Amino acid sequence: MSVQRSAESGESGGAGEREGARDGRAQAGTGTTVTEGADTGAGGAGKAPGAPDGEAEEKAERPRKKRPFWQELPILLVIALLLSLGIKTFFVQAFSIPSGSMEQTLAIGDRVLVDKFTPWFGAKPERGEVVVFRDPGGWLEGTPATSGGSVTGTVQKVLSTVGLMPSADEKDLIKRVIAVGGDTVDCEAGAPLRVNGVALEEPYLFPGSTPCDDDPVGTVTVPKGKLWVMGDHRNNSRDSRWHHNQTGDGFVPVDNVVGRAFVVAWPLSDWSTLPVPDTFDKVPAAAAGAAGAPAEELPAPEAAALAGIVPLALWRRRSSRKER
Repeated sequence: MSVQRSAESGESGGAGEREGARDGRAQAGTGTTVTEGADTGAGGAGKAPGAPDGEAEEKAERPRKKRPFWQELPILLVIALLLSLGIKTFFVQAFSIPSGSMEQTLAIGDRVLVDKFTPWFGAKPERGEVVVFRDPGGWLEGTPATSGGSVTGTVQKVLSTVGLMPSADEKDLIKRVIAVGGDTVDCEAGAPLRVNGVALEEPYLFPGSTPCDDDPVGTVTVPKGKLWVMGDHRNNSRDSRWHHNQTGDGFVPVDNVVGRAFVVAWPLSDWSTLPVPDTFDKVPAAAAGAAGAPAEELPAPEAAALAGIVPLALWRRRSSRKER
């Protein structure tokens, strides 16, 4: 009996051991869980260096401190001036009309916008366009100089430099292109103005103006690379006619052209575009070989290359015939 009890005790002890083992495994499992928790804690410890990321996120979420307007104003002004200067230099520039030579298309004091962009891509002045050009020499002699000593003159000079105002002492002129290189102009008293034999209907002339009566020049052929320009108020314009009679020239080099005036921008009551009149669509191109428009000679290297290409082409044609 004692032995049996002992065996039973052993069995119960074995059972206890098994239960202890199970508890141990459970504890081990719990230990595993704790270990994972420890690992997680370690991971948390590993993220400790990442704490600044959280701070960076918090800083990113914080609204930036806005500068006072008085600090931003100078920056905005500098950007505006740079943009204005760039636009004036490469795109569009404003010019003021100082005289009545282009009435009634343009009145004294009008502000016109001039396209300076398309000439960068090789665009050339065409018949009928109103263009601004630099003085070819002597055209502005006798023009009264404006005083720039006053505060107003100084301010205008600064603003005109960046393109915010037209210059008060411009050295540029504005006229309408009548003929281009190679064209023949007939400007006789009592007759309409003719270009390449076609009489122009000129609705843009100032009322009472005559095409050429006050300053006839006869027949003139425009040299290549030059322009013949005239004012719309013919009786009040020292244009190509006047300078041709004075010096035998009167032509404006194409390279002197600043750009084409395309709109009257100010005053608003005079706002209008400046299109090319339809009458110039009827003018034919200059005759080939006309005086003043000689055929362009090829440079020596290009001429030599062309001379070498012709025999080569003939030789290839003969070779291809033989093969056939």
